[in-house]
Amino acid sequence: MPFPQTNFDQVRAGLSPLRLDQLPPPLREVAATKPFLWEYLQALPIHEIGIPAYYPKLSRKLRGLKVRNLIYPTSDENVFIHIYPDPKSERDYYIPIDPLVPVNLNGLVEKVEARLLDMAEEIGHAPEEERQAVLTRAIEQICTVDSPRARRNGKIPVSPRELLALKYLMVRDKLGMGPLHPLLVDPYIEDISCSGVGRMFIEHKIFKSLKSSIYFPSHDDLDDFVVQMGERIKRPVTLRHPIVDATLPDGSRINIVYGRDIAKRGSNFTIRKFSEEVLSVLDLIEFGSMNYLIAAYLWLAIEEDMNVFVVGPTASGKTTLLNALTTFIRPDAKIVTIEDTPELQVPHPNWVREVVRDMGKEAQGGGVDMFALLKAALRQRPDRILIGEIRGVEGNIAFQAMQTGHGVMATFHASSVQKVIQRLTGEPINVPKVNIDNLDLVVIQAAVRAPNGQTVRRVVSVNEIVDYDPIENAFSFVTAFRWRAEDDTFEFPGDMNSFLLEQKVAMKRGLPESKRRAIYSELRKRAAILEKIHKRGGMNSFEKLFSVIAEAHKQGLI
Repeated sequence: MPFPQTNFDQVRAGLSPLRLDQLPPPLREVAATKPFLWEYLQALPIHEIGIPAYYPKLSRKLRGLKVRNLIYPTSDENVFIHIYPDPKSERDYYIPIDPLVPVNLNGLVEKVEARLLDMAEEIGHAPEEERQAVLTRAIEQICTVDSPRARRNGKIPVSPRELLALKYLMVRDKLGMGPLHPLLVDPYIEDISCSGVGRMFIEHKIFKSLKSSIYFPSHDDLDDFVVQMGERIKRPVTLRHPIVDATLPDGSRINIVYGRDIAKRGSNFTIRKFSEEVLSVLDLIEFGSMNYLIAAYLWLAIEEDMNVFVVGPTASGKTTLLNALTTFIRPDAKIVTIEDTPELQVPHPNWVREVVRDMGKEAQGGGVDMFALLKAALRQRPDRILIGEIRGVEGNIAFQAMQTGHGVMATFHASSVQKVIQRLTGEPINVPKVNIDNLDLVVIQAAVRAPNGQTVRRVVSVNEIVDYDPIENAFSFVTAFRWRAEDDTFEFPGDMNSFLLEQKVAMKRGLPESKRRAIYSELRKRAAILEKIHKRGGMNSFEKLFSVIAEAHKQGLI
């Protein structure tokens, strides 16, 4: 904690100067129902930092706070987060508040665990979705709150606070991911990083980089935790196999490096959180990632089966954008998604979701890679194939799919169109240069610095692949949209000059050559439709936007 632990002793002794009626109403209501939160608040050095504000839900507008001192809830009703200000550092503190924070269990854990051994078979055989309830009931049977008769029956006497802490701790450690639980139930976290012994670090959606109060004091503690975590996710780490890439039960990605011989600061791990919330195109417009015209342009292109790569560096928002764009795929399309980690979300009912099988089982002949899944997908007659990320030889199969009329959308690691082409035509992907123009659009997504100094995610350019000249050994492409760094707006150099809209989309829509520029009127019509839906409100979510577009298709309005 960034304040003395002895503050909690003063709270237990009734010496805290803070009264419940001094809290602002929203925080007072929550603290009155959560004793552990109230005890934590009493231990805070209020004279130094002030009383924290309480936000039931965070908004991106909070990024502008000069002093961050606030508390918010997570998806677990017994876990809250305090963003604690640190004026001496670039990073503020990230402090999980749960039933364990101000309580001392004084050997109760060992007693309860010893009794639970007798019930291990019952808990272990319970269906996974019921295991938490079975474990909680078992603890309630083992313990008693101030009941002399129950004590005579051998139950362990505990206070109400201790019982709450025991139930939370046992569920957290026996069924969950231990001390990482508060971080995994926080919907505002993007990345969790343990770089060795010491504090863990958080990448927050609103407050960016933060330092956590969770830390590992020694190499042995960290090594033990990493080994336990590997066993929990059924991907054990050893000195012989010290590096593991895996998926947590909630869908988050984890990379583990074990041992001090290859990691000098000690074992380390990084978790990229899985987000259950799927942002819609209208959400991205609201955040400034694109504008209505770019969205309408991509709508037209995707609806007419153009092949699209969303390109950018790590953590630039590629998967978020690809997910949002799936609402523009024709509502009656059959879609196959292929991923190594399940992150893609599709609103269409006819959706086949395929995931790479753990390649650690390859030695036993049980591994199924992306290349094999993509080959199988071509036999399933999909209208659209979505690939989580193209990295290797599966890229060649993706271009074969494009040539045979299957629409392909994928994410790809690169920083420019030139780098995309270099990677595609080089090892190990090896797409023939003459096939590159099967790719219609390259959308470059990046985390950039906005004029106000904040880091934001933007569609920095939308590029149309035109063709390949074998004589000059050169590729030609044109930029349809471009982000302006100086004022955080978007230019449309492709206005009345778009190769893709005039030569591909207009032709597919049956417009004769003399009337192909009418496609720009359709583009602006769709931009106006998106703006109208957005301003009406209530239809901005991923699923609702898809239902509106599907209904418009059904009625022949678009």
